[in-house]
Amino acid sequence: MAVRAAVLPAIGAPLEITRIELPEPGPGQVRLRLAAAGVCHSDLSLTNGTMRVPVPAVLGHEGAGTVLAVGEGVGHVAPGDHVVLNWAPACGSCHACSLGEVWLCANALDGAANVHARTVDGVELHPGLNVAAFAEETVVAASCVLPLPEGVPLTDAALLGCAVLTGYGAIHHSAKVRPGETVAVFGAGGVGLATLQAARIAGAERIIAVDVSPAKEDLARAAGATDYVVASATTPREIRALTGKQGVDVSVECVGRAVTIRAAWESTRRGGRTTVVGIGGKEEQVTFNALEIFHWGRTLSGCVYGDCDPARDLPVLADHVRTGRLDLGALVTERIALDGIPAAFENMTAGKGGRSLVVF
Repeated sequence: MAVRAAVLPAIGAPLEITRIELPEPGPGQVRLRLAAAGVCHSDLSLTNGTMRVPVPAVLGHEGAGTVLAVGEGVGHVAPGDHVVLNWAPACGSCHACSLGEVWLCANALDGAANVHARTVDGVELHPGLNVAAFAEETVVAASCVLPLPEGVPLTDAALLGCAVLTGYGAIHHSAKVRPGETVAVFGAGGVGLATLQAARIAGAERIIAVDVSPAKEDLARAAGATDYVVASATTPREIRALTGKQGVDVSVECVGRAVTIRAAWESTRRGGRTTVVGIGGKEEQVTFNALEIFHWGRTLSGCVYGDCDPARDLPVLADHVRTGRLDLGALVTERIALDGIPAAFENMTAGKGGRSLVVF
């Protein structure tokens, strides 16, 4: 039976909402019906070539759904189970995995080269970032499927697959925010809002949200921001003014642009930590002089997938959801149908809203 999906026919081409044919799950595979899929900036980065995957491809990597069928050898989930998709499954055998750094797995995206499905006309399709969540149903490797802990709404659970893991991990694993510290978060989109909530959960004393849009202030404050700064050339100066002229202990950049990475760095106190979550293009060049690196003594670090191990961190996040410390619904600014993804991309490019959620 054919299902509807959002297909990227070529880099730079518009998405096509069309019908595709999925195979039955083979050994080590799972077929599931999607309940929801988040529209992430990484999906937009795939369409414009900032991130490269084989095309044509079914996009979407942040999703949750219900298992329909499992292939031979799959034992950790069964038909009827609610699951969250993990778009970057660790192989367990590469150098990074041997060090326990599964978020840096060298083989995590190998599945994107596979033929995932076909159009009704027979054109072979690849699974975007492994899971092809922009579709009513998908077939994935069993390693891409995590059982959803009880007490988490299935639809909103889609956000756990990328935005929330990334934002939570940036605060708790990469920057290691301690109670009483000050934090600035650059970008109040889906990941930025999740990062703000994570900073609140970590016990940060002052949480400063920065975004180009004044309209996002209410969203940011609801997520945990104590202060809101509309981004400009004077942003670092404004942040220092809010922190006794010192700068924040931790800056987290969720945009992926040279100017915001530089602003995050300059907003960090001497000896503080700057964590870059945003995925920028290789043309985005950030420069530092040798003297400032010595003088400021700051730490600048990249952050992939929140430095998270989804199998380890998902139960922790579920507990935060059950207790009300983490509000998944507050991250969603728009619930859309599959046909609404192109408009969601336009809003994202224009810096509007938080997370758009495709609800099937």
